[in-house]
Amino acid sequence: MMEYMTVLGMNMVLLFLDSRYSRRRTVLAVYSTMFAAMIAVAVVYRTAGLKATLWLYPLLAHVPSLLLILVLSRFRGWRLIFQLLSAILFCTVILHGSALAFYFSGRNLLVLILSCAVLTIGVLLLLIRVLRPLFFQILMELQHGWWLMCLVMAGYYTIVIYLIPGYVGSELTSTILKPAISLLMVGFYAILLFFFSRIRKEAEARNNAQLAALQLSALQSRMEAVKAAEDIIRAERHDLRHRIQAVMEMVARGEEKSALDFLDATQRRLDEHKLIRWCRPPVLNAVFSSYFDQAQNQDIPVEADISLPDTLPVDEGELAIVLANALENAIHANLLLPTKQRKIRCRMVGTPGVMLELSNPCADDVVFDSNGLPIAQRKGHGLGVQSISAFCHKNGAVCQFDLTDGWFRLRLIL
Repeated sequence: MMEYMTVLGMNMVLLFLDSRYSRRRTVLAVYSTMFAAMIAVAVVYRTAGLKATLWLYPLLAHVPSLLLILVLSRFRGWRLIFQLLSAILFCTVILHGSALAFYFSGRNLLVLILSCAVLTIGVLLLLIRVLRPLFFQILMELQHGWWLMCLVMAGYYTIVIYLIPGYVGSELTSTILKPAISLLMVGFYAILLFFFSRIRKEAEARNNAQLAALQLSALQSRMEAVKAAEDIIRAERHDLRHRIQAVMEMVARGEEKSALDFLDATQRRLDEHKLIRWCRPPVLNAVFSSYFDQAQNQDIPVEADISLPDTLPVDEGELAIVLANALENAIHANLLLPTKQRKIRCRMVGTPGVMLELSNPCADDVVFDSNGLPIAQRKGHGLGVQSISAFCHKNGAVCQFDLTDGWFRLRLIL
């Protein structure tokens, strides 16, 4: 059973793990650690016996698991501990449930095997279909409170392993007490799942509200630009016959060059007020137009090269929020600089995949965390970076921030 729990526990660690490395490298590391732990358990069992193995099992299996996720996981701190304690909890629930059935069936080995198989399948289905996607989203959304959840689960860990003697299936006291405490922890975890679901719904509601506000703002900005262009065209149309009259008079006098210069000046004036279509997807086009107009109105030159297809591999609204956050951050960074130093460069293509590079000069030193994300220097800032990071995690995108030669760059590849 200990060897089986080692295999099961390592696979649960793999399910809970958000690795920084490739899938192949991650699986290789997890299974190498698993086989090493299994060998260590077997050696201690053969040399020191069952009781010593039970006491040393956390050192043989859980400590290597902790070191493993410390190396592989994108997250640090209490969230990382919660990943490991969750895997241990579900393994313990399976162990206690199957051992309880084994004890009350008169120590029938077939009952032990069947109950263990049923519980394993049920728990793994719960993890894969419900908990894993919810868990990964909450890791990004919930920033506080992980230590308290870990404290409760660590207390459970200490009680069932060290404070209550014996093991489930061997004697009545441990067979009753340990599964009862595990049942209480299942209830605690169910409350956590409810809490996590509420957080996810609130995050989705905020995201939808942000998208709606973004679309409304971009649409209003676009409508204002269209109205301004229409007013210019209406005025130019009103003055058209006077301009034609002036050109005809110049041509009649033989002043062809002056007539051409006059027409060229008129054309340039019309071009200045022509609406620019940055890309085909309408929401993205509205976002680019809105934020580029904001930048130019605040004396921030924009160099943009955008080529996107009609359809995108991700939700257009979610990508629009990413662009809005990134462009807003770039505008704010430029406003801290003298007018002559301001600039935004934006390059985005849609083939072979969506690739974005957005850069702007930066006056301040930027501090990056262990995941390569810039750390907000002032309270209330940094939400845009968190939103971008959450989008990349959800859609499997690669996101990189860096500061080189005074230029801050965001690169995103889908």
